[in-house]
Amino acid sequence: MSSDPIIFLLKTLANFYLFIVLLRLVLQLTRADFYNPISQGVVKATNPLLLPIRKIVPSIGRIDTASVILALVVQLATIALVLAMKGYQLNAMQYAIFTLAGTLYHLLDLYFWAMLISVILSWVAPGASHPGAMLVHQVTEPLYSQIRKIIPTLGGLDLSPIFIFLGISVLKQFLVPFVV
Repeated sequence: MSSDPIIFLLKTLANFYLFIVLLRLVLQLTRADFYNPISQGVVKATNPLLLPIRKIVPSIGRIDTASVILALVVQLATIALVLAMKGYQLNAMQYAIFTLAGTLYHLLDLYFWAMLISVILSWVAPGASHPGAMLVHQVTEPLYSQIRKIIPTLGGLDLSPIFIFLGISVLKQFLVPFVV
């Protein structure tokens, strides 16, 4: 019981950094504005660990494999430290499954929060020019446009966020047992 606050703090800090690394990956995939102040902050926060990996591992098309590797390493380190502090140990296959599932879970979580912010902004500040609002729009719009191809808007009502929220919720339910 005495290590619970330490585990909580470790998981919080590690998951926050994982969120930043995944945000960098998503920003690159969606080709979001690199000169946005928030993008610049994400780049500065991830460069110290990402640049050495990038020297060894090349990108594959639009996918920055160095960011993917860093996200997986951060997740694996978090899992290993938390389980070691709890006195558990897994085999290599279990670590791989927990790492992949946990990273995917956090990526879905990132999109969930980006979409929630996007929906709220569409109600209270449509067309806002704040750097954060523009970044959220740049991250979520490619996903919305893919769903709009299947389900068109109904009289100005965009249903795409609802279907994406449902998809994210279902996928997260499958991944929950593997998240440490």
